[in-house]
Amino acid sequence: MKKLLIVSASVLLLPTLMAQDSEHGFVRITPDEFDWTVRQSGTAFVIIEGNPAEEGFYIQRNRFPPGNYSTPHYHDQDRYITVISGTWYTATSADAELDDMVALPAGSYMKHPAGGWHFDGARDEEAIVEIRGMGPVKTVRE
Repeated sequence: MKKLLIVSASVLLLPTLMAQDSEHGFVRITPDEFDWTVRQSGTAFVIIEGNPAEEGFYIQRNRFPPGNYSTPHYHDQDRYITVISGTWYTATSADAELDDMVALPAGSYMKHPAGGWHFDGARDEEAIVEIRGMGPVKTVRE
């Protein structure tokens, strides 16, 4: 079990470790260097900085393929989201009603307050969002 945790932590930190380019701590990562982890649902994520499961600041990107939506959920910490590419659809309820979703084009921002039910995803095109927050963060689903 310890070995699995060490390997998992190494994989999460790999993009940041590989991108260190100076002794002064600057980090540069280009999109082609991201090592996306694909979930069973078809969405993918990459941790850019920190770790959402641990204390401290983190940055994560989520990629939603067309037609892919999360189930209603909330987080126990505030999360701050910027749409990087595509159009991201969001709703702020525990009811998964696609008609209630609001389209947020690239460049848009949304705050998910702690305890606020929501669901989100992509319709006709892939959407990539960047999520920032303080860990550890827990996700609660119905």
